[in-house]
Amino acid sequence: MAYHNELGKLGELLAAKYLEAEGYSIEERNWRINRLEIDLIAKKDDTLIFVEVKTRSNTEHGHPEMAVTARKERLISAAATAYMKKVEHEWAIRFDIISVVMGRNQKPDIRHLEDAFFPGVH
Repeated sequence: MAYHNELGKLGELLAAKYLEAEGYSIEERNWRINRLEIDLIAKKDDTLIFVEVKTRSNTEHGHPEMAVTARKERLISAAATAYMKKVEHEWAIRFDIISVVMGRNQKPDIRHLEDAFFPGVH
């Protein structure tokens, strides 16, 4: 597996552990339908949270969350709609981003951006 794939998987693992420590329950990891994917689907109280995890080894080219484009937001939204139909969820939802920077020999820097985007709004 390529280094960036391993880094991404580790970032997702750290993000899930972070959310659990903050009182979220992880409902799904890498949930897929067709070619759409959501990294993490979490729940806290009655809110269903769709989480995009972005991991980088440094911030030389900007913070990881900057890689979530309008196109990526639309894809996540489409996947979220499919998931909500599947589980018949009709209540509160939220779209978050977790940014993980993992420099060598450094503690990972995890940033949780709640309500990072709302589909269709730019």
